[in-house]
Amino acid sequence: MTREYTEITVVGDDKTGLIARVTTLLFERDINIEDLDQAVRDGVFRMTMHVDTAEMTTEKEELREALHDLGDDLDMDIQVRFPADRETRTIAVLVTKESHCLEALFEAWADGKLGAEISVIVGNHDDLEPLAEHYGVDFHDIGDEKGNPDEAELLDILAEYDTDLIVLARYMRILSPNVVFRYEDRIINIHPSLLPAFPGAEAYRQAREEGVRIAGVTAHYVTTDLDQGPIITQRAFNVPAGATVEEIERRGQPLEAEALLEAVQLHLDSAISVYHGRTELRDDVDAEGYQFGLPNAVDDLLADRPVDGLGSVVSRSEE
Repeated sequence: MTREYTEITVVGDDKTGLIARVTTLLFERDINIEDLDQAVRDGVFRMTMHVDTAEMTTEKEELREALHDLGDDLDMDIQVRFPADRETRTIAVLVTKESHCLEALFEAWADGKLGAEISVIVGNHDDLEPLAEHYGVDFHDIGDEKGNPDEAELLDILAEYDTDLIVLARYMRILSPNVVFRYEDRIINIHPSLLPAFPGAEAYRQAREEGVRIAGVTAHYVTTDLDQGPIITQRAFNVPAGATVEEIERRGQPLEAEALLEAVQLHLDSAISVYHGRTELRDDVDAEGYQFGLPNAVDDLLADRPVDGLGSVVSRSEE
């Protein structure tokens, strides 16, 4: 029997009886819950369910309406995404002032290599609005004079454009649980370090101050824990002796764009899944065509000896 996996997300103020109300509604319609995950952060409750709607005894729009009505009754935001809803994928890109990652996304989209539509650019400053206009994409500035974003406006925009994937292209603000919980495993960020090293702000400066010889960048899913979400792709580069922070940044920026673009492609290709806080390549996906980390050619440059235990093998052979 073919299963039809549908995603249901419940977000709002934490209160008792929420899970029972939602699950009862589903059971009454012969909908089987395959997976349920819940969390509370800063008073915000989030529950994500993956359910099988292949044999449900209701129509899709009736279920959507019933969940919407239940959400109104509970004062919660309840969203349902059927498999067909995900066939047309839209991307919202969040930016601040740096353009290199947004440029890479736009170029891949213009070349027909992205496999999804960049539907809107949202910034907490308006510096990159001309770039969005060049590609004919709507731009919304949600920041005040200091760049502090209006997250209520952000959520309205994401809903208006029916956003499937959020890409943080050097967006220099932390998303609250109110946003993250609504888009679980659908927000990808690029961070300028080899996480988990140097999380937080000014990662290149942290690398310079620690005197690292190899630095890098990491594309990862966003969670409510800063820069600790599941890692998708990474890139690394040498840090020359005496390199300044600016020199390290110049080496890293092209790799930021490259790693972010590959992470977005992996997500859109449904090539990875998140399991126990880490990403895994799906069993039916061919890893060829994806780099993930360093190029395979680097393996040929690595030393292969000595290996722990080799000495004992030699000793036994001489007895």
